[in-house]
Amino acid sequence: MPAFIAQLHKAHSTLMCSGSPTDSPQLSPFDSESPLCLLPSFQMSTLSLPGQAPSPLQSPVLSEVGSTRLEEEEEGRKKRYPTDKAYFIAKEILTTERTYLKDLEVLTVWFRSAVIKENAMPEGLMNLLFSNIDPIYEFHRGFLKEVEQRLALWEGRSNAHAKGDHQRIGDVMLRNMCALKDFTSYLQKHNEVLTELEKATKRLKKLETVYKEFELQKVCYLPLNTFLLKPIQRLMHYKLILERLCRHYSPEHSNHEDCQEALNEVTEMATQLQSSLIRLENFQKLTELQRDLIGVENLTDSGREFIREGCLYKLTKKGLQQRMFFLFSDMLLYTSKGVTATNQFKVHGQLPLHGMIVEESESECSVPHCFTIYSAQRTIVVAASSKAEMGKWIQDLNMAIDMSKISHEKSDLLMDPSLSDRSNRSSDEVSLEQESEDDVHSSRSSLDKQTHHRANTTMHVCWHRNTSVSMSDHSLAVENQLSGYLLRKFKNSNGWQKLWVVFTNFCLFFYKTHQDDFPLASLPLLGYTVSTPAETDSILKEYVFKLQFKSHVYFFRAESEYTFERWMEVMKSAASATGRMSLLILRDPPEINRK
Repeated sequence: MPAFIAQLHKAHSTLMCSGSPTDSPQLSPFDSESPLCLLPSFQMSTLSLPGQAPSPLQSPVLSEVGSTRLEEEEEGRKKRYPTDKAYFIAKEILTTERTYLKDLEVLTVWFRSAVIKENAMPEGLMNLLFSNIDPIYEFHRGFLKEVEQRLALWEGRSNAHAKGDHQRIGDVMLRNMCALKDFTSYLQKHNEVLTELEKATKRLKKLETVYKEFELQKVCYLPLNTFLLKPIQRLMHYKLILERLCRHYSPEHSNHEDCQEALNEVTEMATQLQSSLIRLENFQKLTELQRDLIGVENLTDSGREFIREGCLYKLTKKGLQQRMFFLFSDMLLYTSKGVTATNQFKVHGQLPLHGMIVEESESECSVPHCFTIYSAQRTIVVAASSKAEMGKWIQDLNMAIDMSKISHEKSDLLMDPSLSDRSNRSSDEVSLEQESEDDVHSSRSSLDKQTHHRANTTMHVCWHRNTSVSMSDHSLAVENQLSGYLLRKFKNSNGWQKLWVVFTNFCLFFYKTHQDDFPLASLPLLGYTVSTPAETDSILKEYVFKLQFKSHVYFFRAESEYTFERWMEVMKSAASATGRMSLLILRDPPEINRK
């Protein structure tokens, strides 16, 4: 045993000190032919585990053509436009509404076109889906137009004479939040829509094919069913924005009353739909994992809740091996990155939580951040990348184990016994090098086509950044979506370049303009640090924040103090998810607490 522990310690030291797939930041290109292009030297990272295909995490270097001109235009624009904080809060409504409408068009325009072209969706499901999303889309088209007109008046880009009457947004929000209440019945149907769509893709091969092929399209920059969550999530955004407006205005201000009434209206809707959103987010995550995991069935079974996903190093006969772990309310899965054409993860083991015990074991194994998981089937030893990561896993595991004690009878029914023990042999002890050459070859030849569109999911980012994300992190990220124009420069570049930037799902997506249908590149922020520039960075501009992951550094400039503070807030929420402890609160029935 002492020799085995020595081998474990040596393997851990090698992994922790020599660099791993986590060295590669994720900036995934979407369009290599665009003027915003990739330099050849950044095409494909070679930082990979032995026996695996190269990492799909890539770094785009977007063109700096016209940077000086754009910078001058931006300075002139800032001098012309209002400086009132309320204006910039209203502008956030405008910029995020533009992104939201584009997200709805992924369903109402692009996906509809795909299923009609192939005649892939039954008429009943077509009616269910689009009769519940089209009215919402049409409403928001009108709302966006109204917000655009009001901002144009506010900025003085209109011939209106009564300028002062238009330097407000509360009346527009109140009118539209009251109108939006009429669409609550559509929003309440989205749970049924999501469930029926998932059932149909399992039952109908043609629809499943169209669905999977559509998710590879550039316009589908997130998992497809994520877009069905957007309408209810948008209510939460309105609530947060209106809360900021109410805090900004004093109770005596003429605009405060409209803002407060609008907030009351949207709060009522948000409260009414909160439980639906929790169920939708959980179901969406389970279906996403079902598609990306090979070797597990029926993940979406009733009562199962997703808790945490992330990278741990598991002790095998060959030493420490990198594995992705997925914790649910009734079981723990561990997987390896498959060398397959679809870039999926292969399940190696499934451990029921009922009767499980978790103990720290650093002192016994002489390996930092090491803990042992005892289950009825087997005992496994794992090591986390940091003490904080180990703490998060142990906390969530113990919470989930307590939850499983309450509902273990249901948990036993949900388990798939075929995965519990495969011929009494731990299949995860088979090294990735033993995969067939055909699998390796097919994986590498298909990476260019497929991984660009899947590499920014949290599963793949956690694998390459050696970290984890909880459901509470996902829920908090929903509240921190943001979009707008930013000026961007690299560490060693001179000029600033104007880009339309969308932040959602822990990731920045870059566009040339807000009118573009799909992003040119993406940057997942898990593992990044967010700060203001240091003196040594020689950044002399205002409202600049700095993103850094190891040697990868990016600077972004906002247009105002308010906008700068908002971007800093949402960036930190994503980057700090890797350092934040999750907190699960037991309920009846047990559910995951949303922060």
